[in-house]
Amino acid sequence: MIRDLYYSLIGFLRTFGALQFFFLRLLAGSPSILVNRFSLVVQQIFNTGALSLVIIMVSGFFVGGVLGLQGYDSLVKFNAADSVGAVAALSLVKELGPVVTALLFAGRAGTALSSEIGLMKATDQLSAMEMMAINPINRVLVPRFLGGVISMPMLAAVFSMVGLLGAYVVSVVLLGVDFGAFWEQMQVNVEPGDIREGIIKSIVFGIIASLLAVWEGYHAVPTAEGVGRATTRSVVKTAIAVLIFDFMITAIFLNS
Repeated sequence: MIRDLYYSLIGFLRTFGALQFFFLRLLAGSPSILVNRFSLVVQQIFNTGALSLVIIMVSGFFVGGVLGLQGYDSLVKFNAADSVGAVAALSLVKELGPVVTALLFAGRAGTALSSEIGLMKATDQLSAMEMMAINPINRVLVPRFLGGVISMPMLAAVFSMVGLLGAYVVSVVLLGVDFGAFWEQMQVNVEPGDIREGIIKSIVFGIIASLLAVWEGYHAVPTAEGVGRATTRSVVKTAIAVLIFDFMITAIFLNS
């Protein structure tokens, strides 16, 4: 058992170190892609961002609606139902917006990236690029990584805005909370630091989700089973990493 734990630890450390070097290679190739081949990044922003808008908006609306219901049910007991707008806004901007968007992004866009890159490897397209003296990391991986990093904060913002709409419809239109109090409490209690925390979380989660998606796809076993396993690993690892980093960033902001 001790031997198995030792080799598991060594394997984890090697993979973690290789992931860091892989991340540095993506960063090194980013400036040239942004300057010379920005059209590739725009195409990936459309694939990962625009094509994910439907699931983001539908999920955001109903998450906001649930916040409106639960917030009203809890606050009305303390005669503070007018504060449901502030509760929904703080929950969406600081926590649920970035986290749920990252999980949805991993499930929709991350799996698409991993499977696409894995299939390119399985069909020897990446090897063909190397034979033609084309760096597959710069040509294939970097645009997809940058597209995910740029799309994620925008998707989180859309999720939060649509979520606020859902909270408004449920609490004001359906449950009868005062319209002015709903928005006033939100404006008074939501501070710039809260919005800054949500933006930082969405950027960090975008880097994590995009990095793990392209990493798993690039290192997938070039078989149908290997591509499927890589796609599954990308979702699982992204979900775990997002929750861990969410706790760390929240703790940092609370201490500061």
